[in-house]
Amino acid sequence: MKCYDIEGQTAIVTGASSGLGVCFAEALAECGVNLVIAARRNEKLVKVAEDLTREYGVKVVPVQTDVAQEDQVIKMVKTAVDRFGSLQIIVNNAGIGAVNPSTHMPLEEWKKVIDVNLTGVFLCARTAAREMIKNKYGKIVNIASIYGAVSDIFPTASYYASKGAVINLTRALAIEWAAYKINVNSIAPGFFPSEMTASVFQDEKAMQHILSRTPLGRTGEPLDLKAALTYLSSPASNYVTGQTIFVDGGWTAL
Repeated sequence: MKCYDIEGQTAIVTGASSGLGVCFAEALAECGVNLVIAARRNEKLVKVAEDLTREYGVKVVPVQTDVAQEDQVIKMVKTAVDRFGSLQIIVNNAGIGAVNPSTHMPLEEWKKVIDVNLTGVFLCARTAAREMIKNKYGKIVNIASIYGAVSDIFPTASYYASKGAVINLTRALAIEWAAYKINVNSIAPGFFPSEMTASVFQDEKAMQHILSRTPLGRTGEPLDLKAALTYLSSPASNYVTGQTIFVDGGWTAL
């Protein structure tokens, strides 16, 4: 279908050394998109780049990046443009969590989560938009969470706060950049197997809680996210901006 055709375009995926970041990079590679993948762990990043190139035959450039550091984000975007000539898509996936009761959470721990999950999204979106504005086209996809809309029994206030902010930041940037034909949307996943959620998936009580809150009765699978990302990255979503797609099995509908 032509409206989903993004073959030959260029994308950046942050937080792409493991977990959902790899899933998002795979989705775009399957569509024939050339990639810059970014994360702090360079060794894992290089391995992912090699695997994607071998599997899908696209060009994949790994760039070690801390998204909370402005100079590194600028370098990441510059690498994409220098290597591929332009930038059409960025997936702001990099994120961390901190499980700690709020009364015991050190300020530095709070700041670290906000710096990566919120400031990092802003820096990456802003720097990418500066390039997209030149061509009056772009797809910015921020990765939020169901916990941007609801809270839960897990004590991780910094994560809830940061993801809620990402959803509203998505709305704000969508309005600012609409005149340049830049679509800014977000995906809010429910529970998917990943490095971040590994301990939860190994906890029987936690899994019982999660499944009891999910009307579809299961956790997420890679295809669930890949389909949403392909839609938001392609011309199929040209009239959609400022929106959040909750890929959560019905969790937030309860």
